[in-house]
Amino acid sequence: MILEMKVPSPGESITEVEIATWLVEDGDYVEKDQAIAEVDSDKATLELPAEASGTITLKAEEGDAVAVGAVVCHIDTSAEKPEGDAPTKEAVKEETPKTETPSAPATQTATYATGSASPAAKKILAEKGIEASVIKGTGKDGRVTKEDAIKAVPSMGTPTGGNRGTSRSKMSMLRRKVAERLVEAKNTTAMLTTFNEVDMSPIFALRSEYKETFKAKHGVSLGFMSFFTLAVVRALKMYPAVNSMIDGKEMISYDFCDISIAVSGPKGLMVPVIRNAENLSFRGVESEVKRLAIRAREGQITVDEMTGGTFTITNGGVFGSMLSTPIINPPQSGILGMHNIVERPVAVDGKVEIRPIMYVALSYDHRIIDGKESVGFLVAVKEALENPIEILMNNDVKKSLEL
Repeated sequence: MILEMKVPSPGESITEVEIATWLVEDGDYVEKDQAIAEVDSDKATLELPAEASGTITLKAEEGDAVAVGAVVCHIDTSAEKPEGDAPTKEAVKEETPKTETPSAPATQTATYATGSASPAAKKILAEKGIEASVIKGTGKDGRVTKEDAIKAVPSMGTPTGGNRGTSRSKMSMLRRKVAERLVEAKNTTAMLTTFNEVDMSPIFALRSEYKETFKAKHGVSLGFMSFFTLAVVRALKMYPAVNSMIDGKEMISYDFCDISIAVSGPKGLMVPVIRNAENLSFRGVESEVKRLAIRAREGQITVDEMTGGTFTITNGGVFGSMLSTPIINPPQSGILGMHNIVERPVAVDGKVEIRPIMYVALSYDHRIIDGKESVGFLVAVKEALENPIEILMNNDVKKSLEL
């Protein structure tokens, strides 16, 4: 019996996927539920499991865009399993002995001249560090004359045998979708960015004192993301317009905080969502951040886990970014950018002190968020981060950290 395997729907509004990688070869024997391919949708990379055991015949190539419901392979379920384990695609690659390929002889540099250069021309060109072969001679039979050598000018833009190769590769469907959304955000929103700076000393002190105890008890690190997430939740409650979206001629405001966190995965930027962050503790936020980050980096994140956020936090500081203007994640109306922490001289009570400072940026849709609200929101985040014990922990550190 020949079973036709069709592309399942990875989620609502997704009409096609791209075959990113076949994990088996044409003619291989596959087991039921064995992963046979990785497919890219515009939101995530998913594994395609075999629906039955049998011999597989591939009907699509890597890189092909395939409609949801289209046949991508046939499985002959009547085929018997061969004796011994059939090597996988990866195993075949690893077992294939590497052979040394004789390097091709260097290609001769093309010359303009069919003749040679005169002795006087050779001397002048040698002084200028120019090869006669790159000069178009005007003498008999293309001979480079003294006048040609005098007129020759060294150019830094002239290729001199260095590597000038290029490569072309197809962008993944996920990367193309990210590109479309970024352009959409720039073209359809009145995006503006406001900046501030945060003295991270209080958070440094808390982490230094409690991070080992916190990790020992909860199995996760006490990072910066929990402080920022809870500070954002507080600010969103104070300025609900930032937790709103435009839908046609209407504004939708949310009484919950689903915080999207930007994560760099193997297939590009992914933005999984922390649901109902307003109900989470420090431990809850850190556990959820760790879980989602691992799933994103291992390619296991689902479409549902990346949709429906109401506000986004992105941390370019992990890559060394000092300052940036993050782009809104549509249809959301705001995104907070974190950056690296640098020791800077600041004025404290009339004295100059060295403090760990982070620049923060809020990009927002000016159509529904006024300047006063955007600045107030960012100031509220700053206040919470610079006074976390009182504002975020209600003056009870151990209870807040569940120690």
